[in-house]
Amino acid sequence: MKSIFPDKLKVGDEIRIIAPSRSMGIISSTNRALAIKVLESLGLQVTFGQQVDEQDIMHSSSIESRLTDLHEAFADPNVKAILAVIGGYNSNQLLDFIDYNLIKQKPKIFCGFSDITALGNAIYHHTALVTYSGVHFSSFAMQKGFEYSLEHFKKIFFKADKISLLPSKEWSDDAWYLNQEKRIFHPNHGYKVINAGQAEGKIIGGNLGTFRLLCGTPYKPTLDNAILFLEEVSNASGTDVYEFDRNLQSLIQDPHFAKVRAIVLGRFENSFGMTNEKLRYILSTKSALKTIPIIADVDFGHTTPIFTFPIGGLCRLHAEAFGNVTLLLENH
Repeated sequence: MKSIFPDKLKVGDEIRIIAPSRSMGIISSTNRALAIKVLESLGLQVTFGQQVDEQDIMHSSSIESRLTDLHEAFADPNVKAILAVIGGYNSNQLLDFIDYNLIKQKPKIFCGFSDITALGNAIYHHTALVTYSGVHFSSFAMQKGFEYSLEHFKKIFFKADKISLLPSKEWSDDAWYLNQEKRIFHPNHGYKVINAGQAEGKIIGGNLGTFRLLCGTPYKPTLDNAILFLEEVSNASGTDVYEFDRNLQSLIQDPHFAKVRAIVLGRFENSFGMTNEKLRYILSTKSALKTIPIIADVDFGHTTPIFTFPIGGLCRLHAEAFGNVTLLLENH
């Protein structure tokens, strides 16, 4: 299946904000205004789905409301990109009802991460449209430490050049949306090479727990010739490391896993409790991983900042045993 890349953005284009998972009702008016201001500074016209503020007891909206906003965003010829408000827990409720033919006929940028992993991978699988795992609308409200995320958003959506992914200078996993002034940043020591090697393949994945929900369904892309980009979120229950272990094991048991070319792991939050020793031990127990390149502590997932990457796009990876890593994305 040949991937279809959507058109790049240009100044004056309209970007539609929708809430296919949690509602925009959970985002403060202050942070909404901040996010709009940053997007407009890029020359974009920001519009919203009609149901983005609808909110039920699950802090989401009805399946019908979310589908309406999704379909209207793809059908509207003035909309050039679609950005999810935030993640959540239930975007996979939409998969059986999406009009994939509409999306294939009206290809455009679709971006989000975390729970949006389910939508991005399902859309790519059914339409060949490259979707994007990256910043949400809510992310644009971040006032400190957002430069790296913004730079990579602009690189991947406004330009068609190849992107060489270099580590950010620092990172954070604090609750920035609660206190924009009291931030804690840590120095970034670069990518961690678990298994050296080189590989080329199509990027598949995103949030591991969400991606695993697609296993055994008609919505999971094939793992043939895939480079898996995987990250996981902490639930602060003390079981995060165990959940990562078994979620990864479940994915390894996919019939096509033997054709996976490499794994790129996003950075774990501090609360996750994933030490270097634990990660290396978990990966060493899985014989299917011994012959493929693996790198970790990469800038995507539930720490900040993050880069945006194309699901269905081509990645080239070269990781040397002593730590030098080249990570290159095709961007068209």
